Order: sequence, then C-alpha cells, then structure tokens
Amino acid sequence: MHDLILHHYPASPFAHKTRLLLGFKQLSWHSVSIPPVMPKPDLLALTGGYRKTPVLQVGADIYCDTALIARRLEAEKAAPTLFPQGQAFNVAAFAQWADSVVFQHAVTLVFQPESVAVRFARLSPEAIQGFLADRAGLFSGGSASRLPAELARHNWPTLMTRLQQQLAQGGEFLFGEASIADFAMAHPLWFLKATPVTAPLVDAYPEVVRWLQRVLDFGQGSPSEMSAAEAIEVARQASPAALPQTSIEEPNGFALGQRVLIAATDYGVDPVEGELLHAGAEELILRREDARAGVVHVHFPRVGFRIEAL
Repeated sequence: MHDLILHHYPASPFAHKTRLLLGFKQLSWHSVSIPPVMPKPDLLALTGGYRKTPVLQVGADIYCDTALIARRLEAEKAAPTLFPQGQAFNVAAFAQWADSVVFQHAVTLVFQPESVAVRFARLSPEAIQGFLADRAGLFSGGSASRLPAELARHNWPTLMTRLQQQLAQGGEFLFGEASIADFAMAHPLWFLKATPVTAPLVDAYPEVVRWLQRVLDFGQGSPSEMSAAEAIEVARQASPAALPQTSIEEPNGFALGQRVLIAATDYGVDPVEGELLHAGAEELILRREDARAGVVHVHFPRVGFRIEAL
C-alpha cells in the first residue's frame, strides 16, 4: 500500500472538493503544492501533459480529474461511501452536472472585474494579467466556453432557489445522506464565498448556507507536507498497481497496447501520450515513461476525455 499524495494549491475549487473528500473519508495524505499557473514541470513529469488541478498520486499511479479521484478514494476506504446504495447513478449524474454547469456559472461570476479586484488585491497588475492569460489558455481549444456574465447572473437565482427548495424538505444532505453530489455542489459555492463581492450570491439562501457548512465541517483529513521532488521519487521507486480485471470493448476500436493520446474535452485539453493499458466503463489507463518519474500509469475517467490514435 502506498500513501495518498495530492498535488494541488489552496485556492483551487476542485482541489478543495478533493480535500473535503479526504476529510469525509477521514484519510491521511501528503500535500504537494503546485503552481496555480503554468509552467508546472514537476506535475507534468508525473502526468505527461495534463495540467489541471488537482492530481492524486498513489505510488506510481497518477489519477486525473476529481470524478475519478472520488472513485479511487472510494476504493481506498469504502465507508463512509460517496455512492450510497440505490443512489449511485443519481449522485454521480448530479455531481457531473454540478462540476460542469454550476462551476461554469461560478467561474463567470468570480471573474467579473469587481470580484477580481478584491480577490487579487495583493497581487501586482503584472501577476493578475499573467493569471488571467493562463486561464484564457486553459479554456482555449475545448468545448467549455466562458458563460456571458449577464447570462450567469440571469440563471443564478433559478439554480440557487432549486437548491434551497430541495434542502428545505428537511434532509441534511442532497440525497438524504452525504454523497459525491454534496461535495460537487459545495466547491463552486465555496469559491463564491471567498470574497465579500460574490459571497451574497450564496448567503441570500439560508438553507444553502447551513447545508454548505455541514459539508465543510467534514474537514480535510490529515495532511502532511511533501516536496514535489519527494513525490516524484516515490513514483520512481514504486511499481504501478495491478490493472483492473474488467474491461470493455473499446467503442471506437482502439486496441490495448496501442500508442494513443488522451485529452480532456472541456478545457485544459493538453494531451497525454502513452500506451493504452486499460479501457473500462469508467476509467482509461495509459502507461508512460518519464526521465524523472520512471514508469507511471496515468488514469483518466472516460466521461469528459477523448482518445486519439497516434
């Protein structure tokens, strides 16, 4: 068994989602700080090109995207479960919607000029421009597009009123017991709560505020600091875990052992090249070699990613 290593930075909403998952599972983990903007040479030594935050490392296995990271944490510790019996489809579908649609609205609202001025008040104008330029590149080339501000403001009361009404029915969590749905919905709202400019978009809904606090109260597990160099050495010294036993016939005809590219389809579409080792209903695994990290297996969820032949 290898320790859990999370590559992340504090202000990332999806990293915060993962930290809450670790708290919900009451897991110990190593924290590796990564830059919020490119370049990220230490992270890319492990992923082969995937630049989004966070990334979970377990020995020489590298897990990309929080949808798959949640399933890996479920395998690490089954209880309490993120996918309650009889609700697995519902909570996963809701989480996918929240991670895309709700997060898209939150990003637009957060990056309005009045919010940016407060959020980045301590940074130089050059640093702010560098961050915004990096994010423009991150959202270039994929299916995700920046929602117009007027449309985000227009839609937001509907999204929040529906959430408020759901929570007013008396349950402490969205589907009765805490699940992946709660954590996927919580991180965009946590993002908005970070400054007094956008916090009222959440604070106007008291049931939502109380629910969000219940989710945040799970904490962030038990982290300990680790350097990027130490994490890369862990990968070099480790052997990747055994491959899953179940696979599916790849619907677009890709064969195991084939050299392929895998890339996100929404944003952060930088491709990762490697040998396709596993194609399952939920997960794709590439084998790649790196001069620093050695042989690693890079894991991606199927939904939200594409495979391309070399």
